[in-house]
Amino acid sequence: MTSKPIKITLRRSVIGRPQNQVDTVKALGLRRIGDSREVSDTPALRGMVRTVQHLLEVEA
Repeated sequence: MTSKPIKITLRRSVIGRPQNQVDTVKALGLRRIGDSREVSDTPALRGMVRTVQHLLEVEA
């Protein structure tokens, strides 16, 4: 059973954000505004995305 990939893009800066949000964005593999990645849609990843959803754009 494979999970469909979702595309995440960093749309806002992490400057001035709490350290846990900075670490979450880094763990998602995003470095700078405009960076995108396709990641597998897992419960753990959904939790990470939810933590920084105000900084990201998510496409199914």
